[in-house]
Amino acid sequence: MSVYAAFGVGLPHSSSALAGVGYGVDPGAMQPGDIVCYSGHVGIYVGNNTIVHASTEATGIKYTSPANYRTIVAVRRIF
Repeated sequence: MSVYAAFGVGLPHSSSALAGVGYGVDPGAMQPGDIVCYSGHVGIYVGNNTIVHASTEATGIKYTSPANYRTIVAVRRIF
C-alpha cells in the first residue's frame, strides 16, 4: 500500500480486496510493479522471478525468489 501511495494511488488493505484492483495478468506475464496476491499475503513483483514483501515483524521487508514460492491467487496490474 505504501509504495503505491507514494505515487498517489490508494489501495485497499486486505489481500483479498487487492486481488480485485486494477486488471488481471497471467503469472507468466508479470512485469515489475505488478501486485502478486497469495492467500493472506501480497507482494510486488520486481522482475527476475522475484517479489518484495513485508515478511514478518521479525524479518521485515525482504526479497523472495521464486515469485511462486506460494500458490499465486492473482496478479494485478494497476498502471
